[in-house]
Amino acid sequence: MLDWQIITHYFPFLVKGAIITLEISVISLVLGLVAGLAAALCILSTNPLLHWPARFYVWIIRSTPLLVQLFIIYFGLPQFGIGLSPFWSGVLALALNTGAYNAETIRGGILAVPKGQREASRSLGMSKALTMRRIILPQALRLIIPPLGNNFVILIKDTSLVSTITLVELTLTAQRLIGSTYKPFEMYLMAAVLYAILTTGASLLLRQVERRTTWGHV
Repeated sequence: MLDWQIITHYFPFLVKGAIITLEISVISLVLGLVAGLAAALCILSTNPLLHWPARFYVWIIRSTPLLVQLFIIYFGLPQFGIGLSPFWSGVLALALNTGAYNAETIRGGILAVPKGQREASRSLGMSKALTMRRIILPQALRLIIPPLGNNFVILIKDTSLVSTITLVELTLTAQRLIGSTYKPFEMYLMAAVLYAILTTGASLLLRQVERRTTWGHV
């Protein structure tokens, strides 16, 4: 039987952990979008000094586990005199990780825009940068919102890994409460419910954004 008294008493503590999880997710999302856009544009560039470093970034991040990336940033960087707090180590690792996946999503969206759009804008005297900003990216945005939204949902769940570097978010909060209550089922159940609320809320919000950016609602 579930211990409802334990659940009602400790649920507010888990909500505080969920708020930290949400903060990490939102900051990582913003930084990951910036990193992803920059990497996508660099990969599409004909300049090898931009193209190949961006290619390497996407390859190395997508080829290694997020947990290892997190440990390199939190435990490895201090060896070179760069010490980050658990919060910012988690944010940096998550942002770099989701940024690599966003880069491929954004690049695919840009390439999906018909080449005729570029040719038409260039014939009107628009520069490459202006064409990308005013013509290509707005059209690509409508194509990439669903996969970017999926990346964000995955990001929220991946925040549970930052508990391994002592950041007291939702998962570590549950683990600490288990140590004092000896009620693992109730604690993990509440954590799972809160993760479900966060991911469902994000999905609903992104669905609204997607609807507003379709051709019929511009």
